[in-house]
Amino acid sequence: MSQHAAGDSRVYLTARVALAAVVSFLVAILLGPMAIRWLQARARERIDSASERLNELHASKSDTPTMGGLFIVAAIVAAVLLCGDLSSRYVQVGLFVTIGFALLGAADDWIKLATARRGLSVRQKLAVQMALALVAGWWLFLEQQTKPRGLELIWPLGDASLWLGSGFILWSMLVLIGSSNGVNLTDGLDGLASGCTIFAGTAFVALTYLSGHVVMADYLSIPYIAGSGEMSVLVGAMVGAMLGFLWFNCYPAQVFMGDTGSLPLGAILGLAALVTRQEVLLIVIGGVFVVETLSVIAQVGWFKLTGSRLIACSPLHNHFLFQGQHEHKIVVRFWIGSALLALSAVASLKIR
Repeated sequence: MSQHAAGDSRVYLTARVALAAVVSFLVAILLGPMAIRWLQARARERIDSASERLNELHASKSDTPTMGGLFIVAAIVAAVLLCGDLSSRYVQVGLFVTIGFALLGAADDWIKLATARRGLSVRQKLAVQMALALVAGWWLFLEQQTKPRGLELIWPLGDASLWLGSGFILWSMLVLIGSSNGVNLTDGLDGLASGCTIFAGTAFVALTYLSGHVVMADYLSIPYIAGSGEMSVLVGAMVGAMLGFLWFNCYPAQVFMGDTGSLPLGAILGLAALVTRQEVLLIVIGGVFVVETLSVIAQVGWFKLTGSRLIACSPLHNHFLFQGQHEHKIVVRFWIGSALLALSAVASLKIR
């Protein structure tokens, strides 16, 4: 199909993106009750953080079914298999990243549940993330090197760019691991990571769709990445699955996603940014995840330097919890922030 024809056939893609979102939502909604009953008997949350006060605040969440990421990922994969173009390298890498990071998360969750340990060690988890990200980065590099601007790191304002070459692989590893861990750190209150992922994912549905449309990409002065529109099917499926999951995860949560869900969700967002060459906008769109991650880094660094805490408890959402704010209020305010950041990022596309 010619580039022009690809741009003229978006009605078909639009229908598949919408269908993927609906299918994943329905799978999540229908699988949810059965999955929750199954997890209730096998995978119940153990409240065992390093903070005694946090354990007390979260005491009521003990024994809530966890590893709900299993039916999130099942919904995403089912929708992509039904609606996606499986010959697309972007779809292939997307499925690998989704399933690979989900398996890592599941192993981490299971160790927490089956032993007295708090999951995999930081080194073990990072080592597997690096291996998965290396494979995904190399796989993606093979496709991106065939695109005119596929290996450029692009600054959205002013259209400045930096040629990455084979360094794209290492850069991909950094983005995938950072994004994955960012969502993981945010997943600490009922519905928090779920809602923020929906807003961020919706922005990347738009970005992946527009990036793969030759006319719209030219109009918005963003990189045209032929075939990247197929990523909008995967990201659309993620948004649909998260809407279905949030049905059960909103306060008071009937199920938690666990690392089984949070690690692949973050990796999908990172992959979408890499495909569209919008890693800088990922920092804006995923601003809540970035702030949550920075709050942990700052807390640890400050404590090592001074022996005192910078905030009451990290990640940042726990700081507000320690201040006595109701969990639901914190979550909704973080959602508002996430929505505004996503809107701002998409609105900035035409600012040059």
